[in-house]
Amino acid sequence: MAGRTAVVTGAARGIGLAIARELHARGARVALGDLDASEVERAAADLSPTGESALGAAVDVRDRAQLAALVALAEERWDVLEILVNNAAITSGQPFAEITAEDWDDVLAVNLRGAFFGCQIAAERMRGSGYGRIINLASNAGQAPSVHVGAHYAASKAGMIALTKRVALELAGDGVTVNAIAPAFISGPIMDGFDEDLLEGLRHQVPLRRFGEPREVADLAAFLAGPEAGFVTGATYDINGGLLLR
Repeated sequence: MAGRTAVVTGAARGIGLAIARELHARGARVALGDLDASEVERAAADLSPTGESALGAAVDVRDRAQLAALVALAEERWDVLEILVNNAAITSGQPFAEITAEDWDDVLAVNLRGAFFGCQIAAERMRGSGYGRIINLASNAGQAPSVHVGAHYAASKAGMIALTKRVALELAGDGVTVNAIAPAFISGPIMDGFDEDLLEGLRHQVPLRRFGEPREVADLAAFLAGPEAGFVTGATYDINGGLLLR
């Protein structure tokens, strides 16, 4: 992966930051984007204090122009975009009856429309370049019902899986692969807000009897971003400790 250029959204913390770190550790130059400008800039500086191989910038993926600007910034500094990780998302556990139209639109705009914009922007760059990897972060919630996340979140992640398959077909002839990762119960900012009794109950639902770690998701993302995964496209990789067996 040495010398490849990657963009990771939602990269200030959690899974996104872990993926950015792992891609960087394997030699990629990484642009980290996040709504939290100060945190994402700090994260990039931790990876590359001089800015030679990592940069951080504020981006709201609901705005196509902002996402395109982040990609352009990475290209201006390093070269053509070769790896995109659509990770930015917001999570909500609102009860179904309490979800307003605004709530629905906001979650879908970040989680699904943002990824759609990312796929479009990346496709423009990757076609004809000889190398392209798009990785979309879906969720176990998009495949199996869960009372711990809202219907809008579940719908957005199910849509992410469908989007991945369709874009994979679109770009396969150009040698660009598009895959999804569907995590469940990964330690990090979201689960830090759960009380201990809930965490213990969730832990016992997982056959492996533990939660996943962001670095484990990052290792999978790095595989999909690398040359070893060149014959893998349109796939959704579960990483859930056996919670969903299929």
